[in-house]
Amino acid sequence: MNFKKIHHFAIIGRDYTKSKHFYVDLLGFSVIRENYRSARDDYKIDLVSGEITLELFIEKNAPARPSYPEACGLRHLAFQVESVVETVEALNEAGIATEPIRTDDYTGQKMTFFFDPDGLPLEIHE
Repeated sequence: MNFKKIHHFAIIGRDYTKSKHFYVDLLGFSVIRENYRSARDDYKIDLVSGEITLELFIEKNAPARPSYPEACGLRHLAFQVESVVETVEALNEAGIATEPIRTDDYTGQKMTFFFDPDGLPLEIHE
């Protein structure tokens, strides 16, 4: 096997308006394509920012995250940024709360967390 890179991440949200606003308007992802899937009564929105591709599924009746913040399975998504301080300022100006900035115990780089409208932990890391 020869895994080269992550092709995409898939995220499930419950509220179309809130989730699309968060990822597109606030975080700056661009919509590649958007499809309403009538057989499933949900939306699939493909988003991109730089080399990051997200599949955003909107399912009104998706179950809640089983525990907070730790649950079996995907723990969080981490986005690399040039400056955690500047990104935190931009997130806060957009009305997105962030945890206090801290230093990664192993890399010595700045990092922090924030959350999407459904409580999915998102990390920014230098």
